[in-house]
Amino acid sequence: MDLQLNGKRAIVSGGSKGIGLEIARALTREGADVALSARGAEVAEVAAQLASESGRRVIGVQVDTGDDASVHAMVARVVAELGGVDILVNTAATPWSPDKNVPTIETSDELMRGEFEIKVLGYLRTARATAPHMVEQGWGRIINISGLGARSAGSAAQTVRNVAVSAITKNLADELGPQGVNVTVVHPGLTRTPALTARLAERAAAEGTTVDALEAALVRNSIHRIVDASEVADVVAFLASPRSIAITGDAIAVGGGVPGPIYY
Repeated sequence: MDLQLNGKRAIVSGGSKGIGLEIARALTREGADVALSARGAEVAEVAAQLASESGRRVIGVQVDTGDDASVHAMVARVVAELGGVDILVNTAATPWSPDKNVPTIETSDELMRGEFEIKVLGYLRTARATAPHMVEQGWGRIINISGLGARSAGSAAQTVRNVAVSAITKNLADELGPQGVNVTVVHPGLTRTPALTARLAERAAAEGTTVDALEAALVRNSIHRIVDASEVADVVAFLASPRSIAITGDAIAVGGGVPGPIYY
């Protein structure tokens, strides 16, 4: 299937590693030009590597999504260098880890504020800065990467940040839909990334086992294997394309299926 992404211009926030980088790679594979935005200076080198690998225009822009001025400066540079912006994929958030799980009555204000500031407001800032460009041209796609923590209890901070991203997504979808802009939220579950593999390799060496064995012990989904970041990226690439016109405001789970519950 031709996703009709050739020549489209995308921003992938948090695009220098992990799921974000795989999404950027998938978009370039489909013919899009991409701006990788991230806090660290390494984003320029990662962008150069992806440009060489893909043959597409890829630029790296440092940004602090916690600062509105920094976000607007990033978008202005992307528009100037790529000629506009058609697609925004938000992935810039601190990964959730089990050590952050605490009982709700022990959850600090600082933890809640931090998660809201980085993920929820960070996503909102980038959407606010890019949406006017999409509305002006009458077409655009915004995809927010959230998480399956939105659908289960276990950590108030994790649940709140992911549910809040879903709420922002739905509001944007209803407001921007008449102007040709679709907005969706994608919920990964446990996903294989280089960071996860490195952690498991370290643990495997310490415990005298294998990464495959540790992965198998972690699996709780319907397909009985961990979803790879590249497989999440394939779904996002479709949502970023003109062919996804019928999907907006909805949450797409990409965790390999949750046994038991029925979502409708």
